[in-house]
Amino acid sequence: MRDVSSPLSVVDAGLVEYTDAWARQRELVAGRLEGTAPDTVLLLEHPAVYTAGKRTKPEDRPTDGTPVVDVDRGGRITWHGPGQLVGYPILRLLEPVDLVGYVRELEQILITACADLGLATRRITGRSGVWVPGDERRPDRKVAAIGVRVARGVTMHGFALNCDPDLTAFDRIVPCGLTDAGVTSLSLELGRTVSVQDARPIVMRRLQEGLNGHIPVVPDDIAPQSERVTATVPGVSWHMEGALQR
Repeated sequence: MRDVSSPLSVVDAGLVEYTDAWARQRELVAGRLEGTAPDTVLLLEHPAVYTAGKRTKPEDRPTDGTPVVDVDRGGRITWHGPGQLVGYPILRLLEPVDLVGYVRELEQILITACADLGLATRRITGRSGVWVPGDERRPDRKVAAIGVRVARGVTMHGFALNCDPDLTAFDRIVPCGLTDAGVTSLSLELGRTVSVQDARPIVMRRLQEGLNGHIPVVPDDIAPQSERVTATVPGVSWHMEGALQR
């Protein structure tokens, strides 16, 4: 989806305040548009913060007045915080821009990284992100969220992989607007601690491979569990006005 002949820099940025990382993304986007910066992926953690995309509804927000940062990505509200590995690819995509294809590429990179760490995951039709499929006892569970924006062919925002975060933070919101699915982490699913430090080198390697065209996208979508069980509840639709919903 990007020009693989262009250099790619994957940067371990450590712990960064959300608003500082957002400002850095905008600087990198400007540099990429001007041709003064390479394709870059920022890998980092955030202190705890809620962020709301363009499609966030009032009822999605915390009811106790907890501050929320409104941002220019697609999708609805989510949480970032310690124990979550966040990636912000700032990439110039090839024309014509294939936004869905780019998101599929990110999903495949994360699916591959999760497999490296011992967790089998996949994508679910009509829902972006990386999922552990549900069964008769538990709903579909999202382990990695994706929300991106593309302007003038350059991407920003990206993905968040739950390694070992405090998942109770999601209880105060309707994460990504999904009421019929859950949120999980690598640690919870594997029954052992998988830290950001454990996941970071694997995700870095898979980003280098995937964004350079060495990880083929596998079409392994399944229907949402709500559809598999009832056949009546539609999946979440794509939002294609320059951004993609979570």
